[in-house]
Amino acid sequence: MLKRVHFPTSVLPYLLVAPQILVTLIFFIWPASQAMYQSMRIEDAFGLSTEFVWFENFQILAEDKQYFETFWRTIIFSACVAFISMSVALFLAGFADRVVRGAMAYRTMLIWPYAVAPVLAGALWVFMFNPTLGIFPYLLEFVGYDWNHYLNGHQAMLLVILAAAWKQVAYNFLFYLAAMQSIPKSVIEASAIDGAGPVRRFRTIILPLVSPTTFFLLVINAVYAFFDTFGIIHAVTQGGPAGATTILVYKVYNDGFVGLDLGGSAAQSVILMILVISMTVIQFRYVEKKVDY
Repeated sequence: MLKRVHFPTSVLPYLLVAPQILVTLIFFIWPASQAMYQSMRIEDAFGLSTEFVWFENFQILAEDKQYFETFWRTIIFSACVAFISMSVALFLAGFADRVVRGAMAYRTMLIWPYAVAPVLAGALWVFMFNPTLGIFPYLLEFVGYDWNHYLNGHQAMLLVILAAAWKQVAYNFLFYLAAMQSIPKSVIEASAIDGAGPVRRFRTIILPLVSPTTFFLLVINAVYAFFDTFGIIHAVTQGGPAGATTILVYKVYNDGFVGLDLGGSAAQSVILMILVISMTVIQFRYVEKKVDY
């Protein structure tokens, strides 16, 4: 006969989760509901008159070709940032996991960029690639390449992608290194005894075993590229030249705080929120099937 165990009702579990629920309500649910309400209104620049227009702001966005260009630019930007930052971090973690002299100093230096604020990271790359004073444009002149991201939109997009990816490499490196160090050394040694070289061991053993970490970082990097790169873009290009580096989150700021189109910018923020949530759900629904736990 199966004996059932009953625990007395306690208020302690509710008290433990209450702070997290409170933070979610104050910093996510409440702002999201306010954004959805604001997206259905048209307000003048001085806030003196407001008109409830339902979904007219969304209809205007659906007919705006510039918004769709920004949408696809954001997709390309986030994909490039996630791929570059995760690939470089995986490569560096593979070397840091090996027993080499000065490994601790090597790991410490790789973690430092994560402590740099996005705006400061953008400022560093602006100085390095300044067409007049930067060291990299000076070096590129020797190979006959003219660098000026203030006039060339492709160069500006490449610069913000590199700056955003560099800022995120340290974060990805920490997780990849922790994942590699959790792999039993006996598995690696057994494959080495069987004759597998370093590249084959990495491809057939290490890479599948760190797939849960890769999936987690894919979600985190996608959200980072959509939201947390605002400071980098604002410091490096301010969305220019001619909107070549304007992504969705920067367009929300530009239309709302600069253009004072509060209803339109709120509608854009709602669409951005739905897009990120949908992308995360798709990743958990389909990409996670290829993850080996």
